[in-house]
Amino acid sequence: MSELKELKFFATHPHTCSYLPDQEATTLFLDPNKELSTVLYSQLTDFGFRRSGQHLYRPHCRYCQACIPARIPVARFQRKRRFQRIWQKNKDLVVEVVNPSSEDEIYHLYEKYIFLRHQDGDMFPPSKEQFESFLVGGWDFAQFYLFWEQSRLISVAVTDQLANGLSAIYTFYDPEYSQRSLGTFAVLWQVEACQLLGLDYVYLGYWIKSCQKMQYKGEYRPLEVFVNNKWIELQ
Repeated sequence: MSELKELKFFATHPHTCSYLPDQEATTLFLDPNKELSTVLYSQLTDFGFRRSGQHLYRPHCRYCQACIPARIPVARFQRKRRFQRIWQKNKDLVVEVVNPSSEDEIYHLYEKYIFLRHQDGDMFPPSKEQFESFLVGGWDFAQFYLFWEQSRLISVAVTDQLANGLSAIYTFYDPEYSQRSLGTFAVLWQVEACQLLGLDYVYLGYWIKSCQKMQYKGEYRPLEVFVNNKWIELQ
């Protein structure tokens, strides 16, 4: 804990929020020169921080507290009927755990996903340099879960393994397979992986109740949220 008190953080200038356009956002970043160990990363995640590429950050907005860190306590999680249908639908997929990589098959899937699903997002237009900076890095705690339908790669879940859980960083998939609900399946698979590894939580990043893109996170129950510097169960 004493190490945390000695950390340096930097705040951005206020800017337009990418999730709530009518709000002004400020972001707090960990000193980028600080070496990010798994222990430190895990501690800061428990205080509501999130990783994006080389940076660990947390919203630090003056007038808005809509971004709420969320995590699934996997020991108590049970698949509701819709989740169970998605799980059964994807039981034929083979999952491979690999180190982060920008090899052609993985990058081309990411490129296709961004072009077809996120032309309005910060990652558009995609480039290999941006992909490597955002998702490949060189961290010991990062891994890619590759989801294969026979010999075809159809989804990748980028996941960080922490001291007490898995952090779901990003998932991209082939939009041609939208009927499989691959984004949801990736979360369900990470819950299963977390249980098998004897870990406690799957961290989902920030949940914003009024943002339609984030509403899916509230469907996972039980769900714990970080409010007033403590984790509580969402009612």
